[in-house]
Amino acid sequence: MVNHGGITFLAEQVCHHPPIGAAHAENEHFTYDLTSKLKTKLLGNSVDIYPVGRTRVTLKKAGVVLDLVPPPTKANNLIFGRTWVDSAGDMIMTNMTTGEKVILNFQPCGWFGAGRYEVDGYVYDAAEEPKILITGKWNKSMSYQPCDIEGEPLPGTELKEVWKVADAPENDKFQYTHFAHKINSLDTAPKKLLASDSRLRPDRYALEKGDLSKAGSEKSSLEEKQRAEKRNRDAKGQKFTPRWFEFSEEIATTPWGELEVYRFNGKYNEHREAADSSDEPSIVDIESTEFNPWQYGNVATE
Repeated sequence: MVNHGGITFLAEQVCHHPPIGAAHAENEHFTYDLTSKLKTKLLGNSVDIYPVGRTRVTLKKAGVVLDLVPPPTKANNLIFGRTWVDSAGDMIMTNMTTGEKVILNFQPCGWFGAGRYEVDGYVYDAAEEPKILITGKWNKSMSYQPCDIEGEPLPGTELKEVWKVADAPENDKFQYTHFAHKINSLDTAPKKLLASDSRLRPDRYALEKGDLSKAGSEKSSLEEKQRAEKRNRDAKGQKFTPRWFEFSEEIATTPWGELEVYRFNGKYNEHREAADSSDEPSIVDIESTEFNPWQYGNVATE
């Protein structure tokens, strides 16, 4: 996705077994790099989801590197009842350059919804003394206030709102956020779509048009093509190779296990520039353009 407030974002599934995703985002102020692998634990009618991942944000001007560890998530009522998601535990952002950190505690949902969405925590200096308290709800807004060494608000200071969730689009049958709509929109796409751009997926397009039957059949067709590509790859004795990311040879230790770290290889930028400068016409008609992400040619014709 290009030019979301000046940010360009790229993601790729770099490993299928186990599923591992990698992402890179950048603007004039920072770069964002993520490797993500989930660990799950099924608990009857719910599932615990542990984010075995590494997120790094680098501030370009200051040269500061921030490390983010999100809290676990639980999906409830998977088999019966209304499905809902809860996050409980600590989210920790550490300044790898200065030693400062932020620890936010996400409260678990109690009986009758007590405590749901509530978040509290502090910004600590390198000596691990609290300097700023943070409080709010992760689905509404967050506020901050300077505090003393005991974590109490400093006299003469006020609680100030620092973030507020954007209003949801009105009368939206998909109940998407504005951001989700931007991901699907051609308005945030490059001038020329690559054949592998997920905006060209026929199942997504059918779902957007409300044709659930076609969306289901198109999804099954894509999955079968993916299996066909794997058979092709196995027959040739070749391993799956990511396009835009590469294994960094680094193994990161997370609270929930070890993780193979992937890094952006920069090749997408070269590929994008070549596509934009070519004489081929731009892809603007999703309905008539074939989605083709396959590494071994168009398996639909094999």
